[in-house]
Amino acid sequence: MATIDDVAQAAGVSASTVSYVLSGKRPISAPTRARVERAIEKLGYRPHAGARALASARTNVIALMAPLRVGVNVPVIMQFVTGVVTRARDFDHDVLLLTQDDVSGLDRVTGGSMVDALVMMDIEADDPRVPLVAAAKQPTVLVGLPEDPEGLSCVDLDFEAAGRLAVRHLAAAGHTDVALIGSPPEVLRRHTSYAERLMRGLRNQATASDVAVHVEACDSSPSGAAEAVDTLLATAPDTTGIVVHNEGALPHVLSRLAEHDIVVGADMSVVAVCPRDVALSQRIPMTSIDLPAEDIGRVAVDMVMTRLDGDQPSETRLLAPVLTERASSAPGPAAGDDD
Repeated sequence: MATIDDVAQAAGVSASTVSYVLSGKRPISAPTRARVERAIEKLGYRPHAGARALASARTNVIALMAPLRVGVNVPVIMQFVTGVVTRARDFDHDVLLLTQDDVSGLDRVTGGSMVDALVMMDIEADDPRVPLVAAAKQPTVLVGLPEDPEGLSCVDLDFEAAGRLAVRHLAAAGHTDVALIGSPPEVLRRHTSYAERLMRGLRNQATASDVAVHVEACDSSPSGAAEAVDTLLATAPDTTGIVVHNEGALPHVLSRLAEHDIVVGADMSVVAVCPRDVALSQRIPMTSIDLPAEDIGRVAVDMVMTRLDGDQPSETRLLAPVLTERASSAPGPAAGDDD
C-alpha cells in the first residue's frame, strides 16, 4: 500500500507538500499540484482516515445509535440501518453503529473527533440522550420525536396520524368496537415515542368517530401474543377490528385468532402497522399502514448532511402514513345495518 512518502518521491516533492495538496491549507503551484495528483492516482494512494480528519476536520463517518433494547424488533431496526448505510455511501461516508444502551458511549463519540455527525434512533419522550446531542458540536438527527423537539432535527413516520388513519379505516367499514394490540410492555414503560404517539392518535380518532377502543400491550413471543388475544376476547368480546402495532407478534396474533376459529378477513378485520414486506409475508396479506424504515433512514442522512454543509435551522419531518387495503380487511357489523 502506497504511503505519503511514496507519493512525494514519485512527484519529486516533500511529504509536507503532498500533505498541503491534500488539505488545501497552503497554496501550491498548479504544476506541482498536478504532479502530486498524478502520483496519487498512479500509486492508488488513500490517505489514512486519521490524517484526513486532521487535514479536513472531517472523518467521513456518521455515528448511528440504534440501541438493541429489550422489546425492539431487530429485523425492522436493520431496515432503518440499511437506509442509513446505503445513503451515507452516496455521500462517501461510513457508518459507526452503536448498539449499546448507555449514555457513556454517546459521550465518547460526541466528546472527540470520531464522527462528523450522528443519527439517533429509538427516541423516548423524555430521552436522557437528547441533552447530550443538543449540546454536541456534531449535527444530530433524531429518528423519532421527544416530548419537546424544540431546537432539534427529527424525522419519523407520523405515528399519531397512523393511529388516526387506522381507526378511520375501520370506522368507515362499519366497525364500532376496535382494539390495539400494541408494543411490548418494556417499550411502553420506556415511554418510547412512536408507541405513545400511535396510541394517542388511535384514541383521539376513536373518540371523534364514536368508536369503542381497547388497548392491549403485547410481548412479541408466541405466548405473549396468545395472552394478548385471549385477554382481548375475554374483556372486549364485541371487538371486530384490530390494529396490530407489533411486527414480532403479528404472525402469532393471527395464529391465536385462528385457534379461536376467528377468520381474519371475514369475522375480524386486522390492520397492521409495519413494513410492507412484513405485511405481505403473513398467512393472509395484511391491510397495512407501511412503516417505510429504509426511506426514513435515507432522509435522516440527507438531513444530517445538509447540516454538515451549512448552518441549517432545526426541523421536524414526519412522513405521512399510507394505508393499503388487502385481504385482512372485513366489513364491520354496522356496515350491514341497512341491508
